[in-house]
Amino acid sequence: MGDRLHVHGTHVGDADRRGEIIEVKGPGGTPPYLVRFDDGHRGLVFPGPDAVVEPPADRDTAPDSPPNG
Repeated sequence: MGDRLHVHGTHVGDADRRGEIIEVKGPGGTPPYLVRFDDGHRGLVFPGPDAVVEPPADRDTAPDSPPNG
């Protein structure tokens, strides 16, 4: 929970959809996910190959990771 789901548009001109995973329904963190999309809609999602689960932008990297650069 708290990760972001980014679903890429499947056709030329389709907009990407992004939202926050607010509940994990599957065992062990697997789909389906209840997602609150940025446009306010909520939906139960079984992500396909056009979707990426991303950590929130404000989440730090692993504490032992060296800084980039």
